[in-house]
Amino acid sequence: MAKRNLFIGIDSGTQSTKVLIVDGRSGKVLSEASQSYGLIEGLPPGAKEQHPCTWKEAAGNSMRKALKLARASKEEVKAIGVSGQQHGFVALDKSDEVIRPAKLWCDTSTASECEEITESLGGVRATIKEIGNAILPGFTASKILWLKKNEPQNFKRLKTVLLPHDYLNHWLSGRAVMEYGDASGTALLNVRKRVWSDKIMHAIDHRVSGMLPELISSEQPVGTLQKSTAESLGLSEDVLISAGGGDNMMGAIGTGNTRDGVVTASLGTSGTIYACSKKPLIDPKGEIAAFCDSTNRWLPLLCTMNVTVATELVRSELGWTHDQFARAAAKVPAGSEGLLLLPYLEGERTPNLPDGTGVWIGYRGQTSSAGHRARAAMEGVTLGMNYGLNRLRKLGLQPTQIRATGGGARSKIWRQIMADVFNAEVVTLKIAEGAAYGAALQALWSWRRQQGEDVSIESITDRLVKIAARETTHPKAENVKVYQDLQALQDKAATALKGVFADHRAMTISC
Repeated sequence: MAKRNLFIGIDSGTQSTKVLIVDGRSGKVLSEASQSYGLIEGLPPGAKEQHPCTWKEAAGNSMRKALKLARASKEEVKAIGVSGQQHGFVALDKSDEVIRPAKLWCDTSTASECEEITESLGGVRATIKEIGNAILPGFTASKILWLKKNEPQNFKRLKTVLLPHDYLNHWLSGRAVMEYGDASGTALLNVRKRVWSDKIMHAIDHRVSGMLPELISSEQPVGTLQKSTAESLGLSEDVLISAGGGDNMMGAIGTGNTRDGVVTASLGTSGTIYACSKKPLIDPKGEIAAFCDSTNRWLPLLCTMNVTVATELVRSELGWTHDQFARAAAKVPAGSEGLLLLPYLEGERTPNLPDGTGVWIGYRGQTSSAGHRARAAMEGVTLGMNYGLNRLRKLGLQPTQIRATGGGARSKIWRQIMADVFNAEVVTLKIAEGAAYGAALQALWSWRRQQGEDVSIESITDRLVKIAARETTHPKAENVKVYQDLQALQDKAATALKGVFADHRAMTISC
């Protein structure tokens, strides 16, 4: 058998870590493995945390299993790429030990710290002028200030700030760095200039500038496997570690979103829609994140915090399998006859509703069936994503095709709802694990460049990322109109209930 060049893609997410072993010549996934885990329980409302050691253990176990399934020799493995959940705050001390559990992207407990930093810069407009983004509760900057205010002893120990994928890169290579894409989600980076913002850092604490690691570009490797990690994985020390990136940045690569005009929709625990851009796309309202990507371009992105969070809650309440849930939803007409779910179970980022909760509107005898609730849950979260897509359209993006990935993309009825709500063709990819696959492809890109090849990332994705043509879904005109009316209702309801959500949170805390 001819010698293979193998590349490992790791996707460290909120619910699990997935690992793919990819053949560098064919792009074929030779094996995959995963390990699930949960959030730390018993925390106050809005707090969402995990211990970084959980990710390291899951990544190591999944890699060893996937390598065994692929019958990979240590000489065949050339490079590793890591995708990680964005915005998480990993705090290391002077000995590079984790100080406390990481506050995650879905943690909304830092809303007041966001306001404090924003006010110190002169308001939202001044903040967007400084870094290109508003400071939202999910982002990392406010989590650092939260630590300073709430755990001063831990803040005193803080030596290095890392993101989840950086922590795994540090475990693999022994080196602490950050690449531009994931760094742009910290709200500490000026995305136009790709440098740390002195104003933001000083608004938190004058010592923060010394806590942030070196920034590197997307094609630049972090290093190679350090001895201890190589031995634990059964791999050679010369295995390259690519820059890696946030899950959305890696998802863009894994879905072939490396050219202007391509749009990806990822339907997982959270929902994201993003596009490749040659220049920064700054939203003066701050609703669209002006991120950098992990190919040295930019990635205008909208994020909703509630997608399968909401649909899985409704499904579990009904006691159904995924197939039962989908079949029942398909029997209900588009628009669920007026039943609407505002799906803000975990608060919300787009629109910015950190105190949001789930709300049913239009619940009456005619819409009380389980099928209505199933379809309304799918529609509600898709309309939530479309709120942000409409904002992207106003900023000049005109998508004609949406590349869908994540758990929701596997559902035929959900793909039709997406096509109708987004009013665009929806396609899926032959390899569904976009973030893990993207991490492997970035590792391939980095390795080939280290071999002296002048190769572009788009030439790699154009060749290896394939559309699953049989699952292509087109919008139905009659349904598009129904959802346009429902979208207007959801947008209006979300705005009208913003104060109610805040009052409800205050009541919950006082109780």
